[in-house]
Amino acid sequence: MPYVPPSFPAKVPASVKSGETETTAILVVGAGPIGLATALDLGLRGHRVVVVDRGTQLSDGSRAICYAKRPLEIMDRLGFGEAMVEKGVSWNIGRVFFKDDPEPVYSFDLLPEKDQKFPGMINIQQYYNEEFNIAALEKLDNVDIRWGNEVTGITDGPDGVEVQVETPEGGYRLAAKWLVACDGAHSPTRKMLGMEFLGQTFRDNFLIADVKFKAERPTERHFWFDPPFNPGQSVLLHKQPDDVWRIDFQVGWDIDREEIVKPENVTPRIKAMLGDDIEFEYEWISVYTFNCRQVKNMVHGHVVFAGDSAHLVSPFGARGANTGFQDADNLAWKLDLVLRGKAGEGLIRSYDEERTLAAEINILNSTRSTDFITPKSRASMVFRDATLELAKDQPCVRGFVNSGRLSMPVPYPQSCLNTPDEDAWAGGVTPGTNSIDAPIVVDGEPGWFINQLGWQFKAVIFTGQAGLDPQVRASLKALSDETIPVEVLLVGTGEDEDFPVLNDDTGLLAARLGAEEGSTYLFRPDQYVTARWKQLDAGKIRRARDLATANLGES
Repeated sequence: MPYVPPSFPAKVPASVKSGETETTAILVVGAGPIGLATALDLGLRGHRVVVVDRGTQLSDGSRAICYAKRPLEIMDRLGFGEAMVEKGVSWNIGRVFFKDDPEPVYSFDLLPEKDQKFPGMINIQQYYNEEFNIAALEKLDNVDIRWGNEVTGITDGPDGVEVQVETPEGGYRLAAKWLVACDGAHSPTRKMLGMEFLGQTFRDNFLIADVKFKAERPTERHFWFDPPFNPGQSVLLHKQPDDVWRIDFQVGWDIDREEIVKPENVTPRIKAMLGDDIEFEYEWISVYTFNCRQVKNMVHGHVVFAGDSAHLVSPFGARGANTGFQDADNLAWKLDLVLRGKAGEGLIRSYDEERTLAAEINILNSTRSTDFITPKSRASMVFRDATLELAKDQPCVRGFVNSGRLSMPVPYPQSCLNTPDEDAWAGGVTPGTNSIDAPIVVDGEPGWFINQLGWQFKAVIFTGQAGLDPQVRASLKALSDETIPVEVLLVGTGEDEDFPVLNDDTGLLAARLGAEEGSTYLFRPDQYVTARWKQLDAGKIRRARDLATANLGES
């Protein structure tokens, strides 16, 4: 049987009858994956969060199914990353086919550096993601999810926002210090504020068919250009949990959107691809059009946009939900410091700076993928087909094959929060880049480096077998007692009376960070590097932390 999303009763708060204006620290508009993750992150940090959604049920189809390694690391910090992997279908390999050739013209590996906690990608239906997130939220008494509550008006003032919310039994007013708009591609919040949504819509459509059948097929991403079962167009195949397979058929621009999704019209396509003898049932059928658009500013007074309300990309590359989770991860620690009075509101400007850059890069890559998949001229079509013909035997050509450059975290090399390198580094992770993972040993137990980061600033110091100078030790201990604490992790051998020690017995962590004895990395709470030095200096750690949390002026 097709999945039936759970429904929730509409919530009618007491303020509907009392007429009193409620207050909360954070109001999240939209209870999709990004809104829920934002609420969970801020709720786990101890803030009162109200989530409102005009709907009363979870997603009614698989929707966003591909989750990359970086968002999985974010979900892991929030408490449900391992559940996602356990339920999902893990994969690293993608293959591209052309016409009727059974051999791929190009293959790629999303995780060339092995020995990391999470795979390059998993496939899992969006509703499972939402269920895992809600289960974690239900453990918190400081987060209130209000289904059947629709924001119909917004007033943004100097100290926060006030909104009008309608329920089935009447309306009420709610004041929040910050509003995070996660209300999707057609964001009513964006429209109420008169925000422009800039970009383009591509003149092509894709038919999604989620089909349930059992088959011995590899758990890989398979993409066909101009196959015999969809001539002149493209097809994408993914495996999901529960023996469900996602098939995307390119169907062109001039279609009847109501007719094309009828099962009797989809079935011939499925059988042409999988064979006349295939037995299957439908889970979900839909059709979508490419959009590549973004708001000019992701921060508008005390309203912050995240996910699809802020930016849209084509589905090829799995950049939508994956980008949205990274929006939430970037925003939450900054809002936390501002709400606690440890940083000025200007810090939120860095969210706009960093995530606008990420949106621009994702849209650029998404547009390039779309242009390759759906050529707009005869010359473009000739170039694409020649590229595919040559790629099988000419490795130098394979870099031009573009069936959707898959989601990768965007670095912020010029971020105002970075401390530039003082020394020449051979490799490693540069400031403004998310951390790489590696196996480590903590207290005699095997673990992962990525799990030692997050929630606070972390200084990771490679001590080797050398001990810490008493004066340096005292300076490092003082860092943990400051207004914005920095926790210290030592990478070395044995034990230390003051700080946790990570044993890098494989040497992979040092190699991946380009570190040697004395090397020091400072990580932000979102696991991005904000500074690094060849030699340990507690004063430099403090100054870099201060720069990464500085009041950048009133937003």
